[in-house]
Amino acid sequence: FFFFPKKKIPQQSTIHSFFIYISNRKTATMAKKGNEKKGAKVFKTKCSQCHTVEAGGAHKQGPNLNGFFGRQSGQADGYSYSSANKKSGIMWGDETLFDYLENPKKYIKGTKMVFAGIKKPQERKDLIAYLKNASA
Repeated sequence: FFFFPKKKIPQQSTIHSFFIYISNRKTATMAKKGNEKKGAKVFKTKCSQCHTVEAGGAHKQGPNLNGFFGRQSGQADGYSYSSANKKSGIMWGDETLFDYLENPKKYIKGTKMVFAGIKKPQERKDLIAYLKNASA
């Protein structure tokens, strides 16, 4: 015997809903703002070993990040970037940084940044909120 439901749900609406969910996922993820104070903690624990943010700060294993918002990737004076980073053409902003911080090696193939990334979206938003102010 076969069981047939009394009311058949159209498959198209289920698929359509799924694609709307996927397309809106990034928008929904970016909707909640970052917390600058929490971002400072993220920077201290995950970034400060390799980066500085203050004006005139030294380059470490990674470049000083002062003034990088709105700047093209690979442009900090006095730091030796990978050619992949220099040629990427990325302009640093909220969205590009959000995507980059999830998995730097995937976002810029050939980068020399040895960091696995930050998987939690809220941690990335918090870090971005901190960096926008601290690196300005």
